[in-house]
Amino acid sequence: MRLDKYLKVSRLIKRRTIANEACDAGRVLVNAKPARASYEVKIGDELEIKLGAHALKVKVTGINEYAAKSSASEMYEVVQ
Repeated sequence: MRLDKYLKVSRLIKRRTIANEACDAGRVLVNAKPARASYEVKIGDELEIKLGAHALKVKVTGINEYAAKSSASEMYEVVQ
């Protein structure tokens, strides 16, 4: 799954366009490297998202094309 779509489906970022812009600006790191929105997310990847004053580091634990609001948080675990 593309990185921008993963961020939206997992509800880490509210909209896919915002996720795409964050990737283009270098605010999303995958395994400590800047990643493009087209990066294919794999289970085990560590994502670091910097939006404003907030920084969030998560580990990918699952990939689903569609996720209900209640199950979206099962796609990742917070690391820190």
